[in-house]
Amino acid sequence: MPEVRVGQIWADNDKRSRGRKVRVVEVGETHATVEEVVTGWTGRPPRRTRIRLDRFRPTSTGYRLVSEGAGAAPEHTAPTTTEETNRER
Repeated sequence: MPEVRVGQIWADNDKRSRGRKVRVVEVGETHATVEEVVTGWTGRPPRRTRIRLDRFRPTSTGYRLVSEGAGAAPEHTAPTTTEETNRER
């Protein structure tokens, strides 16, 4: 079981919530506070809710880890020389 951490993206496995993804914004002792990951402009802030930590497991009514989010290691390393930096621009 992956540890639930701030910044992670989890997908809802419940077929009634098909396509729903949430981002962890806070982790407590028994619950995580999450906000919906919304694609596109909705004109309102993402909805926040609390989910029990034991539901973050890949069962039919649980959640599966999709991305480590902001705290994850970068996909590539930063350029090491000025020349490489200029090429990136």
